[in-house]
Amino acid sequence: MRILAVLFALLLPATAWAQERVPLTVTTADGTEHVFQVEVADTPEARGRGLMFREELAPDHGMLFIFPRRERVAMWMRNTPLPLDMLFIDDDGRVRQIAERTVPYSEATISSRRRVRYVLEVPGGTAERLGIEAGATVAAEVMR
Repeated sequence: MRILAVLFALLLPATAWAQERVPLTVTTADGTEHVFQVEVADTPEARGRGLMFREELAPDHGMLFIFPRRERVAMWMRNTPLPLDMLFIDDDGRVRQIAERTVPYSEATISSRRRVRYVLEVPGGTAERLGIEAGATVAAEVMR
């Protein structure tokens, strides 16, 4: 019976691996607030897995990568079938740069170019659709 449970868990779609979501707010330069429900990737394992194998992501969902300290971050799209927008965020919650519509399955490095503390991944095209640009602010209870 235990073997069947393990096999079942291995065969679950990637969306079944979803973690609990927490609210996160992005505020644009004009003061408009956009609320997302995000999974938190705050361990090396969770950051390494990211949104790999996800076939769908709701327009108001995403993943917040939390790093233990400010550092230059390198992301990639290996095993990720969805285009994503990556928001590179400083300690103070300010978006420093955005990589828009990243290429699915690409192993090319997407660099933060400077030290950041967080990366928010949302569905590709979200930044343009909502008017999110560098300078926007991001706030969530987990960003402390």
